[in-house]
Amino acid sequence: MTTPAEWYETHRELLDRAVEATRHRDYWSAYPESPSKSVYGAEAAPAGEKAFKDLLHHDFPIDVPGGGERVATERSPWGFDLGIRYPKADPAALIAAARAATPAWRAAGPEGRAGVAAEILRRINARSFELAQAVQHTTGQAFVMAFQAGGPHAQDRGLEAVAAALAATTRGPAEATWSKPQRGGDPLRMSKTATVTGRGVAVVIGCNTFPTWNSYPGLFASLVTGNPVIVKPHPGAVLPLALTVSIAREVLSESGQSPDLVSLAVESPGDGIAATLATHPDVRIVDFTGSSEFGHWLEANARQAVVYTEKSGLNTVIVDSTDDYKGLLRNLSFSLSLYSGQMCTTPQNLLVPATGVRTDTGTRTPDEFAADLTAAVDKLLGDPQRASGTLGAIVNDGVLSRLTEAGGGAGVVRASGEVADPQWPDATIRTPVVVKLDAADDKVYTREWFGPVSFVITTESTAESLKLFVETVRHHGALTASVYSTSPEVIDAARDAALDAGVHLSENLTGGVFVNQTAAFSDLHGTGANPAATAALTDDWFVSGRFFVLQSRRHAELDSQHV
Repeated sequence: MTTPAEWYETHRELLDRAVEATRHRDYWSAYPESPSKSVYGAEAAPAGEKAFKDLLHHDFPIDVPGGGERVATERSPWGFDLGIRYPKADPAALIAAARAATPAWRAAGPEGRAGVAAEILRRINARSFELAQAVQHTTGQAFVMAFQAGGPHAQDRGLEAVAAALAATTRGPAEATWSKPQRGGDPLRMSKTATVTGRGVAVVIGCNTFPTWNSYPGLFASLVTGNPVIVKPHPGAVLPLALTVSIAREVLSESGQSPDLVSLAVESPGDGIAATLATHPDVRIVDFTGSSEFGHWLEANARQAVVYTEKSGLNTVIVDSTDDYKGLLRNLSFSLSLYSGQMCTTPQNLLVPATGVRTDTGTRTPDEFAADLTAAVDKLLGDPQRASGTLGAIVNDGVLSRLTEAGGGAGVVRASGEVADPQWPDATIRTPVVVKLDAADDKVYTREWFGPVSFVITTESTAESLKLFVETVRHHGALTASVYSTSPEVIDAARDAALDAGVHLSENLTGGVFVNQTAAFSDLHGTGANPAATAALTDDWFVSGRFFVLQSRRHAELDSQHV
C-alpha cells in the first residue's frame, strides 16, 4: 500500500509546478500532446488499440455499489456498435457508499488527496492511446483530435483543477496558536485546528462530445477538496469515463482508501438517472456539460447542491475589417469545420456590416464575404481524407437533424455535403452549412444550432453588430466571441461589449490559434457572466464552493496535556 502522503511526496514537484503555472497563466503542459512513438514509445499505439478492441462486446471489468443488470448503449459514429456491457447501479447505493467512504478521505488531508489525484492522472496518461480509441469511437472525433483533446489536454485540465484545489485548501494554516494578553495575568492561549471538509457527494454528468475534457475539472476539483464523486456518463460516451473511473478506483484501493470514492452511474437511454442523482438530498455538488435546456433545469431544481454548468450558446464573430483577409478566412473556415462544429466554443453567428468588410484586397460586401468564406471551407475540405481528419463524424441524430433543417431553409450559400472515408465506410461525415441572414431574422439565429451550422448575418453597421452581440449573448449565453478589425476604436468597443455580455474575446485570429480551442493553465474557459456557464475552472468559486474549513479549538494547556 502507498499512503496518500507518500503519493504526495512522489508527485510533489509536479504539483508545485502546476500550482505555479496556475498563477502565471503562461504556456505549460504536463502531458505531451503528440501521439508520437518518440514520446510514448513504439508499442503504445498498437497496445492501446488492442486494449480498446479487447473491450468490445464484453462486460466492462468494474464493480459498482448496487450493481445489477448490464447495459450496452454505445455506437461508434464511425459506423459500428461497441457492445460493451456496463453494470447499472442503484443511485441510493452509490450515494450511501460514497458517504461511507468520506471520513477516511477527509482524514487524508489536502496534500494526500492531491497526491492520489496526481497518481490517477499519471496512470490515465499512460493509457492515452486506449483512451484516444475510446474517445474517437464514442464522440466521432478523428483520432489525432481524440488523442489530444481526450487525452493529454483533458489530463492537463484535470491537473489544473488539482492545482487550483490544492492551493485553495492549503491557503490557511492547519494548526494555529492564539494568545490574547490579559492585564495583570497570564495571556489567554488557545490551540486551534482547521480541517478542510468537503461539501458532500458530488455528481459529474458527462457529455457526448468531450467526455474527459469536460468532466475532468469537476471530477478532480471535487476529489481533492474532499468529496466523493459519482460519474454519470452520457449513454453514448460511457467508455472514456468508465476507463477513468476504473483507474481512479484502482489507485484509491492501493492507497488504503475506499474505491467507492469514485463510482460509475450508467443508465439505459431514458432512465433519467442524472436528474435522480442531482436532486438527491445527499448530493451537494453537480457538474454538468451539455444542453442549455437540461443545464437550466438543473440550476432550477437541484436546489440542495452547488451546480456548475457549461452549456453552449450563441458564439459570435464581429467582422469589421482586416489586414490579412486570407488569414481571416483560413482561420474561420477551420473553426467552423473542426469536429463538424460539435464544440461548445464553435462560432455560430458571424456579424457583417452592410457597408462591407474592409480588407487588404478591397472592401467585400456581405454577399462577397459569404462567398469567400464558402470558398475557403471548400478549399480546406477539398481532399476527402483531409476532410475526414478535420470534420470527424456526426456524433448523434440531433446534430444531423439540425444540419438538415438549416440546409433546407432560405439563404443557404454553402450546402452541406457528404464525405466518404474508405477506412470508415459506414461513418456519417458532413461538411458545414453556411446560411446568409439579415439582422431581422432573429428567430433563426437566436436559437442554438449545435453542430456544423453557421450564419452570416448582415447588420446596418459594426456599431449595430456590437449592440446585437451584447443583446443576444446576455440573453442566450455564449462561451466564445471574436472580433476582426484594424480600428483601435472598434477593438476597444468590442472589449467593452464582451465585458458587458460576459464572454471571453479573441481578437484578429489569423494564425494557428483558433477561437474554439483553449489551453489549460492559461485560458479562462467558461464564465459565470452569461447564461452559458456558471463558473470557469480558474474561478475561485469553482473550487471554493466545494469545501468548508471547520475549526476546533481548546485551551492551549489542555492541548499540551493531551499531547
